[in-house]
Amino acid sequence: MAVPSRPPGLMHCAPALPALYAGFGCRRGCPVDVLETLLRQSLATLQLPLSALRGFASIDLKADEAGLLTLANRLAQPLVLFSATQLLTFEGQLSHRSLAAFNHSGCWGVAESTALALATQAHGAAHLVLPRQTCTQATLALACGR
Repeated sequence: MAVPSRPPGLMHCAPALPALYAGFGCRRGCPVDVLETLLRQSLATLQLPLSALRGFASIDLKADEAGLLTLANRLAQPLVLFSATQLLTFEGQLSHRSLAAFNHSGCWGVAESTALALATQAHGAAHLVLPRQTCTQATLALACGR
């Protein structure tokens, strides 16, 4: 039986089921179902189950965002929040820099920066596995530790 190849973004992640960290950006009032659908679709792109997710994060401006808090509860994962200052460290690793995001939050890319920050917090270093994915109300990126 042939072993399926790993998607390119996962080549530097170990083991076979890598520990993934999701970063979310969203508009105020974004429904939890929109966030969860974006997460599940993103994991499906990598052919990975929800059990590969080890945590998710956003910017501290989203501390009271009901959709994110409900998703954290639903998935039994803590929502880790980072300040814009903490996230600026990851600017050089971003696949996309948004002036609109920077003007609003002080961060060039919330989804990618928070995914990288959380994976780095857990593993000491990180890289993007799946760059910024978007839908009408949210963005998501996935990172893993190196």
